[in-house]
Amino acid sequence: MRRGDWSRHPLVLGDKNTSRVVRVAVLESLGMPRPTVYRRCLPGGPWRRLLPGIVKLDRAEPSQRQRLEAALLRGGPDSMITGHWALRSYGLRRGPEPDDVHLLVPATREVTSAGFVLVERTTRLPEPVRRRGLPLAPVHRAVLDAARRVEDFDTVRAMLAEAVQRGRCRPDVLRRELEDGSQRGSALPRRALAELVSGPRSVAEGDALRLWRRAGLPECAWNVAVYEVSGGYVATPDAWCDDVAFAWEIDSKEFYFELDGYAGTLARNARYAAAGIVLLATLPARLRKEPGAVVRELRAAYEAAAARPRPPVRMR
Repeated sequence: MRRGDWSRHPLVLGDKNTSRVVRVAVLESLGMPRPTVYRRCLPGGPWRRLLPGIVKLDRAEPSQRQRLEAALLRGGPDSMITGHWALRSYGLRRGPEPDDVHLLVPATREVTSAGFVLVERTTRLPEPVRRRGLPLAPVHRAVLDAARRVEDFDTVRAMLAEAVQRGRCRPDVLRRELEDGSQRGSALPRRALAELVSGPRSVAEGDALRLWRRAGLPECAWNVAVYEVSGGYVATPDAWCDDVAFAWEIDSKEFYFELDGYAGTLARNARYAAAGIVLLATLPARLRKEPGAVVRELRAAYEAAAARPRPPVRMR
């Protein structure tokens, strides 16, 4: 095959409308000899080898998107991105910064991990969710695939809590996935999920539960909705002591700015005040940095709530 037959192709010419990440087999199908492809990927050449059989048609460092595209080319048809990179694509940020691209591929496919691609062959391939043209494992599968490879419990708990708090998946779906999926690396996710479904839904709330018990206060309810007797919604406090109508909120500035904004937090606090509810708001960092002070504040707030007539509110 003459050089001219492939050298004028848009891929080789660098047409801006064509992908810069391609399989070597695609270039060969244009008539380009394989040795020529790899010679162009040598130091000083115009191209870059990313993975076995996959090249980038320029010398620049691959972008995040190009690494993901290359990984999917490695995985082949029906492969999908899972783990940390999938979580980032969903906008979930709790957990380590992504490095290797974790792929799910059909169990029948003969493909192995290579370079920056971690290949997991599975008989339980889920239906992918497409985000910006990329196939992703559903959130419940992606977060557990990532959590199984994390060794720090607080990090695992934060990852699962974020997925649940932001409404991306339900605890029962996570539980079912843990039961049906691989048991390897499942101990920490199981422990974290048990804590989530039993009450506190975040790392901060888990710390809060320990301080509440340390304060010696009566048992409280976690994440229950509180209403006025007339039926008007007040709020869903992190902790609620119903006998004295005392609410405890673990207010993370980042969380509220991202979701409802500072104005939403102020409006919530105004509803507490209008309903006659005693409210204590605590920043998450203080739960570990100043536990003694927080315990004293809890006791004082509870005593203040107990000293006044209980307002006509109820929880659901």
